[in-house]
Amino acid sequence: MSLEERIARADERGLAASGLACLDRCLPLLDGDEELLRPLWGSLADGSDWSAPLEKARGALLGLGGEEAAGAGGDGHAEAVRLVAHMLDTAPAERTAEAVRPWAESCSAVSLRVHRLLDPAAEGAPDPAGTEDPPPLVAAELRRQITVLELLAGHGKQGLRRALDVSGEGRRVLRAVVSRRARGNAESGV
Repeated sequence: MSLEERIARADERGLAASGLACLDRCLPLLDGDEELLRPLWGSLADGSDWSAPLEKARGALLGLGGEEAAGAGGDGHAEAVRLVAHMLDTAPAERTAEAVRPWAESCSAVSLRVHRLLDPAAEGAPDPAGTEDPPPLVAAELRRQITVLELLAGHGKQGLRRALDVSGEGRRVLRAVVSRRARGNAESGV
């Protein structure tokens, strides 16, 4: 089953977890503390309203990764920062399947785009939709997105812990990529 089919079949919790996991993995671009998203994960686990923790995360994160950070990694980095900020900004306050589905679909596409922008193997390559062999960073992100949706579909609320672990792994990988790019740009004087 394709990623798109999995998103289409996901329930409200699966959709919200899918979108939140994409945002969580891209958090290094906003220079944010990963703990800022924990209350959102908690609201998925206990079924509580996530609007208050969402506003708190937006307030804390949307000013981060700004001009200085965006300029530090070149044009691709700046675009990636803007895309991640947009992902957070467009998260729906109401967590219903109808409200969350378009956001989850958008987060999936944005996260794949961000990983493509930052993948050293993709530099200078065209960005065709549906490429047969995506660059390694993109392929890993695609696998993580599918895994999160599988975990929620197969285990419901109990799959959230493992989904959070999968996102943490992806966040560490992206943080290393961002750090390596920044070091490389500093050394080359970009």
